[in-house]
Amino acid sequence: MTGPSRAGSRGACLLAALILSASAVLSGCERSEGAGRESGQALHAPGGSDAGGQAGLERVADPVLAKRSENSLQATARTVNGKQVVTNPDAVTVVVNKQRSLPEGYAPPDLVEPDVPFTFDGHHEKRQLRKDAAAALERLFAGASQAGLELRAVSGYRSYERQQAVYGQHVRTKGAEEAARVSAVPGTSEHQTGLTMDVSSPSVGNVLGTIFGSSEEGRWLAAHAAEYGFIVRYPDGMESVTGYVYEPWHIRYIGTDLAPDIARSGLALEDYFDEANMKL
Repeated sequence: MTGPSRAGSRGACLLAALILSASAVLSGCERSEGAGRESGQALHAPGGSDAGGQAGLERVADPVLAKRSENSLQATARTVNGKQVVTNPDAVTVVVNKQRSLPEGYAPPDLVEPDVPFTFDGHHEKRQLRKDAAAALERLFAGASQAGLELRAVSGYRSYERQQAVYGQHVRTKGAEEAARVSAVPGTSEHQTGLTMDVSSPSVGNVLGTIFGSSEEGRWLAAHAAEYGFIVRYPDGMESVTGYVYEPWHIRYIGTDLAPDIARSGLALEDYFDEANMKL
């Protein structure tokens, strides 16, 4: 009896071990499946559909595309008294143009004066930019200087009231039709965002004209502005999209996360932030 009893005992132990092992494996599978569901839900877009889940995966994988989507034209405006008014005026991604106005009475919250050479002396609101844009402009001017080039700041922030005077002057001297090609109706000017600076160079007499675009400084700016978070806002040949003639001197801060991608895309800001041009 001793032999069979020991064998039976060993068999019983083996059977118990197998049962415990199987239970652990099944339990582990259940935990893994549950963890998988939780991870999947974290990646899914709101709504929980398969399409939403795929879009969520894309957004996680491509933060640039995610930022474009979050700040698309379609997602950042509402109709007020029959006109489109932007809902993200303080964002560096805000798109303001002839069809998209700033909220009534808007003024940037953090205007400062960048430490760069200007074409004029004395205090003036047009020496100001928003804080991040001002710091980026200082770095851009330093980069140009290191390349042996001289840039000058000409005109930055422009209040609603000052834009009224500027636009009115263009209408009086050029007529309404031509004024609309070179100047913004008050409330629709990028200068009012505090994210824009017009720049020139002593090499072209500090003028704001297309001649700047063909200068050594203008070519450097077009090639390197994106490295500092700026884009040339009104590119050559894009008037039908932007609403304005080519302005190689008008640079717009949008941040170093998006500016290089915009430059590579060859798109105007309006097309870049249009959902129709985003492949989710």
